[in-house]
Amino acid sequence: MNDDFSAEYTLIGILTGIGLVVFAVLMWWGWRHRKRRQQDVAAPAAVPAAVLAAEPLAGAEGMYVSTVRGQDYLDRIAVHGLGLRTNARLEVHGSGVALLREGSPNLFLPRADLREVGLGSGMSGKFVEKDGLVLVTWMLGGQQVTTGFRTRTSPDRDPLLAALRELIDPTTHPQMENNS
Repeated sequence: MNDDFSAEYTLIGILTGIGLVVFAVLMWWGWRHRKRRQQDVAAPAAVPAAVLAAEPLAGAEGMYVSTVRGQDYLDRIAVHGLGLRTNARLEVHGSGVALLREGSPNLFLPRADLREVGLGSGMSGKFVEKDGLVLVTWMLGGQQVTTGFRTRTSPDRDPLLAALRELIDPTTHPQMENNS
């Protein structure tokens, strides 16, 4: 009886292992296919040395969630490391927004490319309390994208949001008034 019992568990273990390997391969294949489909997405700008050396208007530690196409919060961009969630520091400067990411290339969102800033509760695999994410909509090449950032502490969110809103001039971006 013990041999039959042991054989059953061995078979279940082997089948579970095979299932996990198949699942991991399918996830890898899907991510690779997504990256191939998104080759038209422009690479984001690197953070200028002058911005790295300057004191920011506002900044906060937190988590870079991801960047998505338009405002489709489930259409994560996989190319250029934009789909990788990392710890980061978001800094608001007069010339734009610097996202200083751990383990991934830093991003710079030039002021002229910023379109909208707001709060949300989630995007592409990261869902939090109401208004827990800072969402910045901007132009990357010719495409509109939205980047999500979660501050480490709630009190950091409001000063960051205020500084981001000051960068966006509604007279320069009239479509913002229609979307709000």
